Amino acid sequence: MNCCSAINADTGRFFSRLAGFNRLRSHVFGFERTQRQLMDGIRRAGLDGAELLEVGCGTGGLHRALLRAGAARATGVDLSAGMLATARAEAGAQGLEDRTDYRQGDFVQIADVVPEADVTILDKVVCCYPDWEVLLDRSLAKTRRVYALTYPRDRAFTRAAIRLMSLGLDLLGCCYQPYLHPPDAIRARILGQGFQRVYTALTTSWHTEVYVRDASTGAKD
Repeated sequence: MNCCSAINADTGRFFSRLAGFNRLRSHVFGFERTQRQLMDGIRRAGLDGAELLEVGCGTGGLHRALLRAGAARATGVDLSAGMLATARAEAGAQGLEDRTDYRQGDFVQIADVVPEADVTILDKVVCCYPDWEVLLDRSLAKTRRVYALTYPRDRAFTRAAIRLMSLGLDLLGCCYQPYLHPPDAIRARILGQGFQRVYTALTTSWHTEVYVRDASTGAKD
């Protein structure tokens, strides 16, 4: 197994262990503040009849809520078999199995076989991926109209939290590591691909941003 495969395998196992907790947390406490911000920004950008792509979809609560709010279909991609098993079960329980499609794998590696979408979502995914430029480029290439994401703020508190988490994972022998990528570079890369920012919000630790493809650059067919 090469280094990338080992990291992906460890990442999948790490998040699979959290699948039950995430499901319970969402049922008890509802959506996180950043997720509510994402839904608000996506609705403002236009949701009705949209095809969704959620990269790093986890248990799928976010895209299922957007389906109930007016989106047409959703494709979820995740490394974690446990997360996707929960997502499929929840979609079935909510009568959304015919409107959802799930793909397991590293999105960057399987992007060629993932369908394009009107709206692409990366909720706390950029911080899980070392090659953030490639992740953004390939997910932006799949986006017809709206690109929505959350990623960490570059603050002392966030840097300390990420260092502490990395230390704990190292002690457990886990290859998965979180990352703090430069916010200005993230924005510049998205803008450079022909998108305009139309929504932004903050929490203590996170940026939430929604971008719309600039019509003057030509819409994707």
